[in-house]
Amino acid sequence: MSDKPTPLSGFPELLPEHRAVERAVIASLAHTFELHGFANIETRVVEPLERLSKGGEIDKEIYVLRRLQAEESASDSGLALHFDLTVPFARYVLEHAGKLEFPFRRYQIQPAWRGERPQEGRYRQFTQADIDIVGRDTLGFHHDVEVVRVMVEALDGLVRTVGLPDLSFQVNNRKLIQGFYRGLGIPDVTAAIRQIDKLDKQPADAVAALLVSEAGATDEQAQRCLDLATIRVADTSFVERVRALGVDDELLEEGLTELAAVVDGCAGAVGEHVTLEANLRIARGLDYYTGTVLEVFMAGYERLKSVGGGGRYDALASDGRTTYPGVGVSFGVSRTLIPLFADGVLAPGRKVPSVVLVALADDDSRPAADAVAQRLRARGIAAEVAASPQKFGKQIRYAERRDIPFVWFANDQHEVKDIRSGDQVAADPDTWTPTDQPTDQPTPEDTP
Repeated sequence: MSDKPTPLSGFPELLPEHRAVERAVIASLAHTFELHGFANIETRVVEPLERLSKGGEIDKEIYVLRRLQAEESASDSGLALHFDLTVPFARYVLEHAGKLEFPFRRYQIQPAWRGERPQEGRYRQFTQADIDIVGRDTLGFHHDVEVVRVMVEALDGLVRTVGLPDLSFQVNNRKLIQGFYRGLGIPDVTAAIRQIDKLDKQPADAVAALLVSEAGATDEQAQRCLDLATIRVADTSFVERVRALGVDDELLEEGLTELAAVVDGCAGAVGEHVTLEANLRIARGLDYYTGTVLEVFMAGYERLKSVGGGGRYDALASDGRTTYPGVGVSFGVSRTLIPLFADGVLAPGRKVPSVVLVALADDDSRPAADAVAQRLRARGIAAEVAASPQKFGKQIRYAERRDIPFVWFANDQHEVKDIRSGDQVAADPDTWTPTDQPTDQPTPEDTP
């Protein structure tokens, strides 16, 4: 019987060269978040099942913990793996509120688990990167602008340094759409929002029929909802276009003002490769969003739907006396990177972090080679010693296969060879600095 393992669908594992890129992405995101004063946290991987299933949206997708040796009649442990980073963060805020300073600014880059059918961009284990700002009882709207702008800057950094395809932020405001539907007189505003959120999956006439059957809209009201959803611009001209639809409502006006502030506030951060638009079809059907909502799309990968999203929630958590409003954005690290690796769109990193391979002339020279490698490491230059004293040509080819750019020869006079160019020069382990040292991999201390 063969002992060869069978891959588990939905639990992707990266090769070292792809993991190097993922680590560079995580380090880049963390760097931008910390430049803006966001503190890093890591929450436990399990939460009480009751808390995870409270929202009811993905009950069937939750992985529950149960002891292997538990009796058949025993119930589960009451614990389950978290399916996102928002629910554990809400619990974290409540549990540690007395030790946190508000507004509390956090970023979190961790795996999550979801028992759904695996497909491209959707996995059972995946890594997310979240940023949030949470207040105590109140949270100024300017934080909505700030969080969106920070994520724009963070993803722009990935496009420029890692080579991600262009990204588009599509932003809306729940107050705007709720006020519009309320001003129209639609009986069930929440149901209307849920139906509009299906526009990326169903044709407009099907959504219009759902607005009538599920939200109680008339045919004319359904058409007005679709008219609103067609507005998509990169500036604040949407304000007058919405007003031209002839609906008056105080909440609508508040939403228009807030959305215009986000578009204006991010104007200095967007550019050629990361753009931002007011897109009035974006709804995000989850009920806890109360203001700003957004989704992030990747050029050429629209089939993945969004690779990020988030918004404002005025009741992230509450202990019955104090309410903690928040605003945040999540970016799907695994959701974005793995399809790019599979398609060869994103170049892999190097297979190993080593910059120098110290060659071995014979077994007796290993102590001297180890000493050279250690002198290089002491100066922050990653180095390793050849596994065996083969012919130098074979050791050079070994370095080539492992993407190690320099080979060091520790003879009476030290020499180092750049195997990319073929140049070989005399060198001192205490002063030599590699030219064009690869920078596509972060050091461990750079990685959260």
